[in-house]
Amino acid sequence: MPPQIPHPDPGVPDTRGPLRYIWWLVRCQPWRVLRGSLFGTAWMIGLSVRPYLISRAVDDGLRAGDDAALLLWVAAIVLAGVLLAWLGIMRHRTMTFVREDATARSAAVLLRQLARIGAVLPRRLAAGEVATVGGSDISHTSQVLTLTGPGVGAIVAYAVIAVVLWSVSPLLAVCVLLGVPAIALVVGPLLRRLERAESVYRQQQGELTTQAGDIVAGLRVLAGVGGRGLFARRYATGSRRLLAEGYRVGAVNSWIDALTVAIPGLFLAAVVWLAARMAVTGDITIGQLVAVYGYVATLIVPVWFLLEGSYQLIRGRVTAGRIAALLNLLPDDAGGPRQSAEPRRAAEAWRPAEPAARPVGGPPAAVPAARPPGIPAAPARPGDLHDPATGLTVPAGRLVGVAAADPGEADALADRLGRYVPGDVTWGGVPLAAIPLDDVRARILVADHDSYLFAGTLRDILRSGRVGDQAGRVGDWAARAGERAGKVGDRARRVGGDGRGDEHPAHADDDARLTAGLRAASAEEVVDALPDGLDTPLGTRARTLSGGQRQRVRLARALLAEPEVLILIDPTSAVDAHTEARIAERLRAARAGRTTILLTTSPLLLGHADTVAHLRAGRIVATGIHAELLGRDRGYRALVARDGDDGDDADLDPSAGVEGVLR
Repeated sequence: MPPQIPHPDPGVPDTRGPLRYIWWLVRCQPWRVLRGSLFGTAWMIGLSVRPYLISRAVDDGLRAGDDAALLLWVAAIVLAGVLLAWLGIMRHRTMTFVREDATARSAAVLLRQLARIGAVLPRRLAAGEVATVGGSDISHTSQVLTLTGPGVGAIVAYAVIAVVLWSVSPLLAVCVLLGVPAIALVVGPLLRRLERAESVYRQQQGELTTQAGDIVAGLRVLAGVGGRGLFARRYATGSRRLLAEGYRVGAVNSWIDALTVAIPGLFLAAVVWLAARMAVTGDITIGQLVAVYGYVATLIVPVWFLLEGSYQLIRGRVTAGRIAALLNLLPDDAGGPRQSAEPRRAAEAWRPAEPAARPVGGPPAAVPAARPPGIPAAPARPGDLHDPATGLTVPAGRLVGVAAADPGEADALADRLGRYVPGDVTWGGVPLAAIPLDDVRARILVADHDSYLFAGTLRDILRSGRVGDQAGRVGDWAARAGERAGKVGDRARRVGGDGRGDEHPAHADDDARLTAGLRAASAEEVVDALPDGLDTPLGTRARTLSGGQRQRVRLARALLAEPEVLILIDPTSAVDAHTEARIAERLRAARAGRTTILLTTSPLLLGHADTVAHLRAGRIVATGIHAELLGRDRGYRALVARDGDDGDDADLDPSAGVEGVLR
C-alpha cells in the first residue's frame, strides 16, 4: 500500500545520532519495511533456486535420457522465472514506497523545525547548508533504507547458498564463506576513506551554494557598484576547490565501483575452476558443476547489494548527521520561557475554583487568563517598552522615531525590543524575557525592510502577515483608512467596530482590509500595475517587482498583521521622496493609538513621529520632536540631513544625563 503523503503528523525524530535517526525512519513504517524484507529475501533466495532446478534438469533429464523428467524440470524453471519476476516487482515497489515515506517524513520534520526555530536559523546555518540538507541529504538518507529489503535478503541468500554448497562440497562452501568476508576486508578501508571525503565535500558544497545564492540575490547591487567580477572570481575559486574535492570523492568511489565488479568476478572464476577440477575427478556430477556455477553467479547479486548498501550507509551516515544537527538546533528564547503546547495546556488546566470576571481592558481572548505560578503574563493593557541598555522608553500607543548614527545599533535595539536576543527590556513593567515567547511574537512584530517574500499571489503574501483573528481592530482601521480612500471606506464602515456587519467578514471585508493596508503603504499602484491585481502570482522574493515596490509590499504586510507593537526598520529606504512623504502621513493614521517604533534617519518619517530619540554610541543622547532636535542637536541635524558633519562631540556625549524617556 503506498504511503499517505504528506503525513498528518511526521512524528518526533530521534536525533541522538545519524544511525538513530535512520532507525527512527525504519520504526515509523515497520510493516512496510517488513514486507520489503520478506519480498527482498524471497527474491534473493529465489535466484539460487534456478541453478538447483537446472542441475536437476541436467542430471535427471539430459544425462538420464528421461524426456518426461526434462519437461517437468523445464516447466519448473519457467514457473520459477515468473515467480521471481513478480517478487522482483513487489520488492522494488515496496522499497520505493519505503524510501518515499522516509523522504516525505524527513522533509516534514525539517520544515516543522525550520518554522519552529525561526530567526535562529540564519545565525546558526548558512542558506546553502539548509538548501543542501533539504535537497540531496534527505534523498541520500532515504536510500539507506534499501538495506532493510535487498540488504537483509542478501545476507539470508548468502547463508542459504553456503548451506546448499555444503551439501555439494564442504570445500566449495568454505571457499564461499571465506571469500565474501575477504571482499569486505578489501573494500572496507575504501569505504571509511569515502566517508571522510564525503563529509568534506558536503560541507564545501553547502558553503558554495550559499555564496551562489548571495550573488544571485545581490546581482543588481553588484552590477551597480562594479563588483560582479570580484564576486565571480571568488565563486570560481571556490568552485575549483569543490571540483578538486569532488575528484577526490570520485576517485575513491570509482575504486569501490571497480572492486565491486572485479572482485566478485575473480571470486566466481576461482570457485568455478575449483568445481571443474572436482567434476573431472568425479567428486561432483556435471549437474552439480552447473549448479555450483549458478550458485556462485547468483551470489554476485547479493554481494553487489551488500557493497552498494555499504556505500549508501556511509553516505547516509554523513547526510543523516547533517539532518540531525539541524533538527537539534533549539529556538532562541532570548533568556525566557517559550509558551509551547504542553505549558499552554497546563496553563489552561490551572484555573481557580471560581473563575473571576474578566476586568475591563483585560487581556485579549488569545492570551490565557490564568497561568501556572511563576510564568508572568504579558501586560493586559498596552504597556510602555523600556530598554535600559540605551535608556529608551517608548510610551504605549505612541509613534516614536529612533535615529541611530550606527545602523548596527538600530538593529541591535530592534532585536532587544522584539526579544530576538537576551536583554533587560521591560514591557509594562514586566521583564520581556520572562513573558512566554509565543505571547511576545503574537503581540510584538519586528519588520525589516528586506524581510523575505514567499512565492504566491499578492493576496496570499499580504495575508501571510496576519498574527491572529482581530476583526474588530481591522474593521476600525479599515474604516478610518476608508474615509480617506472613498469607496473603500463605505465597505469598511459596514464591517466597522467589532468586525460584524451585514456581510461575512471573511469575504466582504477582505478586499477592503487589503486595500486599506496597501494604501497606508502607498502601494496601490503596485496592484494596478499587475495584470490580475491582488490575484497575480509572484515568484520567490517577488523579484518581478522593483526594490521600492517590494519594500512597500513588505510594509503593507506588516501593517496588515495588526500587532500591538510594530517595530519598523528603515521601511522607506528604497522609495522616492514623494512616496515617502505619503507613507509617513498615512502610516501615522493607520497606526493611531498603537505603539509604533520607526528606526530610521528619514526626516520625512521622523517629522511625523510623536517623539524622536537620537541614538549614538549605544545611548539615547537627545529626545524631542523632530523640529526641536534639528534646532538644538547638531549631531542629529547632521545625521538626518546626511551631510556627513558629526557636529560637536560635546553635544553628543552620552554621559550628559539625557535619560531618553519619551513622555
